[in-house]
Amino acid sequence: MKKIINYIKEAYSELVYKVSWPTRQELTSSTVVVMTASLIMAAVIFLIDFGFESIVKFFYGKIF
Repeated sequence: MKKIINYIKEAYSELVYKVSWPTRQELTSSTVVVMTASLIMAAVIFLIDFGFESIVKFFYGKIF
């Protein structure tokens, strides 16, 4: 039990005194970058999917 308590105390100490937390401005700008990248990736995947769907429909239209 003593090891668990010591672990919790050390983890708390590290989180409070050793971790460098981002500022609100850094966090906001990082969030905007991640959201923008996610939207771009979603658009690219949508375009690729739409392209493959069109190709498959074209070939099925020629076969059947």
